[in-house]
Amino acid sequence: VQLVESGGGLVQPGGSLRLSCAASGFTFSSYVMNWYRQTPGKEREWVAAITSVGDSTNYADSVKGRFTISRDNYKNTVYLQMNSLKPADTAVYYCNPWGTDYWGQGTQVTVSS
Repeated sequence: VQLVESGGGLVQPGGSLRLSCAASGFTFSSYVMNWYRQTPGKEREWVAAITSVGDSTNYADSVKGRFTISRDNYKNTVYLQMNSLKPADTAVYYCNPWGTDYWGQGTQVTVSS
């Protein structure tokens, strides 16, 4: 199993980023996919989830209305569109197939002026 997150970077408050997670080594289209984030010294925080066929999504209250999760099962990729970013969104972001302990290396998102 391989999960490769990308798209992170440094952005000013109010800005946007689109994260991608390319998956391989498992049947991607069969899994609910999650995005999590983690800051140093804190537990990993669940951010968003999308069903296996992409017909339903769910979000943490802290990102609801600002973040959008989507997926492309032909490309085995899950995305996280992040708008109206805040300094509190600064973290390393990870994707994860639901119910597994599969994790990638993460992608760093830093929101700062």
